[in-house]
Amino acid sequence: MIKFLDLQKITSGHGDEIMEAVRRVVDSGWYILGNEVTSFEDEFAGFSGVRHCIGVANGLDALRIILRAYMETGVMKEGDEVIVAANTFIASILAITENRLVPVLVEPDLTTYNIDYKRIEEAVTPRTKAIMVVHLYGQCGFTEEIAGIARKYDLKVIEDNAQAQGAFFRDSRTGSLGDAAGVSFYPGKNLGAFGDAGAVLTNDDILAGIVRTIGNYGSMMKYEHSCQGLNSRLDEIQAAILRVKLRHLDEDNAKRRGVAEQYLTSIGNEKIILPYVVDRKGHVWHVFVVRTADRNGFQRFLGEKGIQTLIHYPVPPHKQKAYADWNKLYLPVTEKIHAEVLSLPISPVLTEEETEQVISAVNAYR
Repeated sequence: MIKFLDLQKITSGHGDEIMEAVRRVVDSGWYILGNEVTSFEDEFAGFSGVRHCIGVANGLDALRIILRAYMETGVMKEGDEVIVAANTFIASILAITENRLVPVLVEPDLTTYNIDYKRIEEAVTPRTKAIMVVHLYGQCGFTEEIAGIARKYDLKVIEDNAQAQGAFFRDSRTGSLGDAAGVSFYPGKNLGAFGDAGAVLTNDDILAGIVRTIGNYGSMMKYEHSCQGLNSRLDEIQAAILRVKLRHLDEDNAKRRGVAEQYLTSIGNEKIILPYVVDRKGHVWHVFVVRTADRNGFQRFLGEKGIQTLIHYPVPPHKQKAYADWNKLYLPVTEKIHAEVLSLPISPVLTEEETEQVISAVNAYR
């Protein structure tokens, strides 16, 4: 079986460094908000090209704390609207609704799967306060047009950078393009921890301080609490592991690009729609997503050939029971994508032979 993502093999490639990092934390006796977290925050901020990185517990918390921080400063209030792609993972939506803000779902571009900037302006109302740009599947979703709309209507741009660590827009990394960005380090991400972990990136000094305060029980000084905060902190062991893996991230992303290039140049099945790539050097290929009319049949066929695949994602947010009030919405582009997408194996450890096996199987599908 060719695994969709072989985390054990990825880990073993950096095994000695990771064990040394974990041992360093264990021997230190300091497990929360210590030197490893501070060092990782500094290193990831530098890597991303921003002034501030604040470690948090997970990617969902990163987004919800950003929004909460804007509410603390009066930039947003309950009932305000945040524009977001309709085909994103549900975490993007949960971060908005948990703050009692209103998600405004905008259809994606059917070629890139990222939010269709041509549809954004018509969704803006007097209550709109932000555009959440999701860099879906590892491809940058930010555009100059989105930046222009944000300037025109005085909107915040919040990046959901859960799937695009290390990606580029021209010469700038994702995570540095908007006013703030939420990052996930879930184990399967390009930069993955050994459990849940996340971070907030920003150049806004005031926002950074508030985000850090909210994630630490509303406290900047022990036992003094300036707001009703959360317990959402990146722990020392995860930070130490992430420091190791960050050193290899660009190299690992380059390997992903190599696999993607093989797929793009060698898959020639007319039943399979390959990804459209805006910038081959900027895409980091968190997942390699194809589309086909009979997705379930295609997935069964590949499974019979010993190839594991996943669906990102089978049910769009507006059709989930969690958002039952939206279930009657008709978003045809989003629904088409969710009905047809299938993710092929891709990772830094996928071998040339395995890649060729996947290509051969995809081309054999009838």
